Amino acid sequence: MNGTPARRPKSAFSETGVRIKEVSEGRPCDNCPELCPGFISHPWRKTCKSCGCDRLQHSVYHEELGSVRDRLGLRESRGHISYDNSPPGLTAKQTELYWTALAERTPNAVGGATGPAAWRAWRTKALATQLPKQDLSLAHCRHIDDTHRKQFEDFVAARNEIALDIGLACQHHGPSAECMGCTKTIRNGNVVIQAPRISEEALFHPACFTCSECDELLVELAYCALDGRLYCVRHYGERLKPRCHACDELIFSGEYTKAMNKDWHSGHFCCWQCDESLTGQRYVLRDEHPYCIKCYESVFANGCEECNKIIGIDSKDLSYKDKHWHEACFLCAKCRVSLVDKQFGSKLDKIYCGNCYDAQFASRCDGCGEVFRAGTKKMEYKTKQWHEKCFCCVVCKNPIGTKSFIPREQEIYCAGCYEDKFATRCVKCNKIITQGGVTYKHEPWHRECFTCTNCNTSLAGERFTSRDEKPYCAECFGELFAKRCTSCTKPITGIGGTRFISFEDRHWHNGCFICAQCKTSLVGKGFITDGQDIICPECAKQKLM
Repeated sequence: MNGTPARRPKSAFSETGVRIKEVSEGRPCDNCPELCPGFISHPWRKTCKSCGCDRLQHSVYHEELGSVRDRLGLRESRGHISYDNSPPGLTAKQTELYWTALAERTPNAVGGATGPAAWRAWRTKALATQLPKQDLSLAHCRHIDDTHRKQFEDFVAARNEIALDIGLACQHHGPSAECMGCTKTIRNGNVVIQAPRISEEALFHPACFTCSECDELLVELAYCALDGRLYCVRHYGERLKPRCHACDELIFSGEYTKAMNKDWHSGHFCCWQCDESLTGQRYVLRDEHPYCIKCYESVFANGCEECNKIIGIDSKDLSYKDKHWHEACFLCAKCRVSLVDKQFGSKLDKIYCGNCYDAQFASRCDGCGEVFRAGTKKMEYKTKQWHEKCFCCVVCKNPIGTKSFIPREQEIYCAGCYEDKFATRCVKCNKIITQGGVTYKHEPWHRECFTCTNCNTSLAGERFTSRDEKPYCAECFGELFAKRCTSCTKPITGIGGTRFISFEDRHWHNGCFICAQCKTSLVGKGFITDGQDIICPECAKQKLM
């Protein structure tokens, strides 16, 4: 173990004869074990000299942990609480009911302990916290002078006589009653705690038998009654007497110090570092601890970057990027003018006034060519930089600021101007094509704008043809411009590769070019005209015979 070697602890025994070891000096802090090499008691403060934490954070308790009744000086006995924290006088079934009632108050694990072990660890610490030895016996007080010893003894005697007692656990039998803690109902058969110092009828649920000040369960049911309320011994004493924040003893002297909303023996309100008295002296509060001016400045004050001297509490501390200056030392590194309440720039760990910084280090705006003065907002894109007012759209000249922009060939455009100048527009409606679209004869169209010139039916994805550079659906094109078949009179459109036959001024679909008599196809064969009809040579011979 690091730190001062632990002294051999004295042994103590609980009422059940279980041996309890005193945890003493040398124990690392529960709060900061990585910083504290081991508990070293302060000569009069209740703290560790190694880390400054309370002695209870090191689990340092005095040796008489197992005999509560002896510590309290109570002569009469109703039985003894066993080392497993079970109240005396209960049957096994009643003891089970008692622990069930305390389920909601199970302590957090101490040192990894759980279950009964956690309760035992809690009891050990609660004994030291709720029943401080310096409140129980003059033998444990080191800061009560001879003139106040009798006053302390009278206080203890009066407390023991009229306020101090141990609660009695029992099973309630009879009509329902009201718990003095939570005011909820205590039913027949519930395990309760009686507090005769308050009244013979004072009943509490086990989980409600707590100190009115700290709300902790009263360890081993030891309590003090005051104004009809329950208190642990510590907080009963503090209701009647001030307690020194340094040594943790009650103050019986009429003269003591009040500072930091706490009470102190007159000689105990001292610097946390050097232990010199601060009564009537200036001090500085740091991490809830008081320091004299000298110690505070030596431990916590910053050093000035300019003169390398301490910046005392009576000087203004000016800081920038973890560096500190006296107010009078906060000067431009070149011209030595004061920079207090002025704009300044920093370069290579030195500070400069605006003019000196601009002259030596300032970059220039790619828009107006002027320098960026200290504190000026700068807009940057790729390798270029602009003043905020100079970072403008090349078309509308409006500052872009934090709005979106589009670069094009070394120029910057706002979104609106870029669309107006470069976005693809439909040749029909002249509006921007944001998605989809159709290209016809190398020109863009909205899908909904690419329609038949005659009937306005959408041609997107459909068969179409054109005439005079205008698109037409197949039906309109045939109706308006196509030759008509002499046989069926329907348009011959040619869409899809349809073949047709022409003779003189007449035209036929391939399928319609047939003999008027035998209906045989005449495509690729000889034929003879017979008025408006055409017939094959065979039918022509038969007609002549």
